[in-house]
Amino acid sequence: QVQLVESGGGLVQAGGSLRLSCAASGRTFSNYAMGWFRQAPGKEREFVAAITWSGRNTYYADSVKGRFTISRDNAKTTVYLQMNSLKPEDTAVYYCAARASWTMHTQKAEYDYWGQGTQVTVSS
Repeated sequence: QVQLVESGGGLVQAGGSLRLSCAASGRTFSNYAMGWFRQAPGKEREFVAAITWSGRNTYYADSVKGRFTISRDNAKTTVYLQMNSLKPEDTAVYYCAARASWTMHTQKAEYDYWGQGTQVTVSS
């Protein structure tokens, strides 16, 4: 079992930045690939970014490429999402997820554990 707790969400103006954190506890964090997803009101939960167990490889949705950066610190059992140049369309609840694999994936069904989410609101 892995427990995930997100933090760092909030209200920011368009063009601003936020850094989300996801603290993991339970099983060995470095055995898991990690992902960030988001869900806007009335929409499906969508993939944002993912990172392999080592942190050497990352992958991003086209909508956030060049603006968001995913990273992890296995010693601190934490994964981060640095979000820059935020846009109103980035407004959503952001979730981190853990996948019991060393490889990352973009499909939410491939992830085994989820956090409770943190709200990000970008005003225009």
